[in-house]
Amino acid sequence: MTHIDVLRVFCGPDGRHGNRLGVVRDGSRFPGDEARRALAARLGYSETVFVDDLERGLVDIWTPSLRLPFAGHPCVGAAWLLDVPELVTAAGVVAARQDGEFTWIEARPEWAPPRTLREFRDPDEVDRLPLPPPGEWVYAWAWSEEAAGRVRARAFPGRGDGVEEDEATGAAALLLTARLGRALNISQGRGSQLLTAPQRDGTVEVGGRVEPAGTVRP
Repeated sequence: MTHIDVLRVFCGPDGRHGNRLGVVRDGSRFPGDEARRALAARLGYSETVFVDDLERGLVDIWTPSLRLPFAGHPCVGAAWLLDVPELVTAAGVVAARQDGEFTWIEARPEWAPPRTLREFRDPDEVDRLPLPPPGEWVYAWAWSEEAAGRVRARAFPGRGDGVEEDEATGAAALLLTARLGRALNISQGRGSQLLTAPQRDGTVEVGGRVEPAGTVRP
């Protein structure tokens, strides 16, 4: 029986929160799109990663309803768990590195799925937002300390697949960093933390803490 590793990705400084991620180390046990979609839906995490080649770092990323060519928190979590220098996603090769308590990935903004980046006046306004209706993937953000690059954010996938709010969203953080052209320290959801840094070649680094959260059986 396969065991699925469960991680919390982009944990806060106190080690709490983070976005849950399922990682299937032996993706061959779930061949085909329907089997993978069904497992991702049954787990109910915002994303689940299927590892198709451990040595190459070849991964396949699924939400409860669809495949993603690239996603941030699955790549950070998989890079931490597999301890590989790169991951091969459908979008391209994602560089990875460990730096103390942080795991970093480097990816291109154009690999990120479309998100609506919606700026608000202050963090309190972001905190008061109700859940929007399905249909649009919204990343709501506001400066909490602009001079220091500190941002408050919440993410609403809007897919109608049971994930109403995403606790920590690396792809959206990557897009926001590319738009603003500066390093960011993002507090998202209940208390998750994402760090970002734009690179000279147009890529963006996204980093955070990862904590194990046990295993589950499919």
